[in-house]
Amino acid sequence: MGIHDLIPWNRGSSKAPSLYRDDDIDPFLSLHRNVNRLFDDVFRGFDLPSTFGRMPAYGRAWPNVEVSENEKEIRVIAEMPGLEEKDLEVLLDDGVLTLRGEKKSETEDKERQFSERYYGRFERRLPIGREVEEDKVLADFKNGVLTVTLPKTEKAQASAKRIAINTRK
Repeated sequence: MGIHDLIPWNRGSSKAPSLYRDDDIDPFLSLHRNVNRLFDDVFRGFDLPSTFGRMPAYGRAWPNVEVSENEKEIRVIAEMPGLEEKDLEVLLDDGVLTLRGEKKSETEDKERQFSERYYGRFERRLPIGREVEEDKVLADFKNGVLTVTLPKTEKAQASAKRIAINTRK
């Protein structure tokens, strides 16, 4: 018996070698794959630890942002735990709201000969639109929560139309 016989390829087939065949999958390999898939499904969406407390998982952006709108204003609320006002920058340019920040930290304990440094940056851009009174935009930061209030222009307030929904019988 050679090493070629120990590899689970399609024996006796004229096709190119394949690692798996549907009709003779090893039950332990199948169990292993199913357990991995189960853990992937369970932990998908949980955030991983980072210097800011949370990192984006599976393509999600940081910081977490909630955008709400009514007839008079657009409100953006961003959760940024562990940051201070001096660590943040809020910009509005050409209808795009940019939230930017960075944090540096150093810890040193000479008694135990221990030092730790970390650094992190983020930037998040949110398309808001051009119908905002840029000179009246307000930003408030309290307890790690940034609230940006963007008042709409008179034209934007007047142009909102309610559309009736017809029910079919």
